[in-house]
Amino acid sequence: MSGSGVVVLGSANMDLVVRQPRRAEPGETLFGTDFSTGPGGKGLNQAIAAARAGASVRFIAAVGADAFAERLRDRLVADGVDVEGMRTVPGATGIAQITVTDDGENTIVVVPGANADRAFSEDDRSAVAAASHLVVQLERPIELLEVALRHARDAGVTTVLTPAPARAGLDALLDLADVLVPNEGEAMMLSGRDDAESAAIELSRRAGTVIVTLGERGALVAHGGAVVRRVGARPARAVDTTAAGDTFVGVLVARLADGRSLDDALDAAVAGAAITVTRAGAAESMPSRDEIDRALDAPVAAGGV
Repeated sequence: MSGSGVVVLGSANMDLVVRQPRRAEPGETLFGTDFSTGPGGKGLNQAIAAARAGASVRFIAAVGADAFAERLRDRLVADGVDVEGMRTVPGATGIAQITVTDDGENTIVVVPGANADRAFSEDDRSAVAAASHLVVQLERPIELLEVALRHARDAGVTTVLTPAPARAGLDALLDLADVLVPNEGEAMMLSGRDDAESAAIELSRRAGTVIVTLGERGALVAHGGAVVRRVGARPARAVDTTAAGDTFVGVLVARLADGRSLDDALDAAVAGAAITVTRAGAAESMPSRDEIDRALDAPVAAGGV
C-alpha cells in the first residue's frame, strides 16, 4: 500500500425517499406513508460509512451550486470526512428517488446531475497517490473511474470497486480492481453465471479478491478462481436495506486501512451492515466504530433477517 487513509471517488446525491406499503403495479397509484430527504449517493454513503468506522477519508465528488450541495457538504463534514475534493460544477446536484416498502426492500432511480463531471485534477491525483485505498463505484463516468484506478495502481494504492449499478463494458475496470465487491445480482450479470458461487469464481480470475454480498445469507469470498471463505449474516430485523451494501464496503475498507486482516474486515463489515438495516435512511443509518466493535463482541443469536 502506498500511504495511509482512504480516498472515495464517487457520487453525491440528495435522496428523496418515499415509504409505502408495497411496490406499485404499472399504472397504479398508491398512498405513501412518509416522505423524507437526506444525503446519499453510493460514494457519499461509502465515505461516511468508512469515516464512522474509524478511517481517515477524503471524498472526491462533484455537486451543483444549490441548496442540496450545501446539505451534503454539511453532513460529510459532521462525520469527519475531508471535502476538499468536492468541486462545484454547472448544473444540479444529483438526486436519487427511493421507494422503501414495509418489508424493508427498496427500489432506486438516480438522476446523475453533477455526478456526470469527468474532471480528475492534480489535487485529486496527489490525494489518491498518498492514500492506502481508493474506493470507486459506477455512479460516475466510466472514463473518470478508469483514469483514477490506473493512477492508483501506478502509485501502489489498493483499489476497491463496487460495480453498481452493473452494466456491460466493464472489463478494464475489473482488471484494475484489487478488491471487487458486487452483490449477487451484479456478480451474475458481470460474469454471465447463474449462481453466486460460480460468478465469484469467474470474476476472481480477473479481479484480485472478489467479495459477493448475499444480503441475509452473508457473503462469500473468491480469490484466484476458488472460493476461499463464506461469511454468515448476523441476525437483524430489517427496516430499510438501502445503505446495507455501502455500509459493508465502507466498514470493510476502514478495517483494511487500519491494517486488519481480510477476515477481521469481513466480520466487521457484516456486523456493520446488520446494524444499518435496522434503521431507516441511508447515511444516517450507518454505525460508529464503537457500535461495530460492541456487535462483534456480543454473542450471535440463531436466526436471520
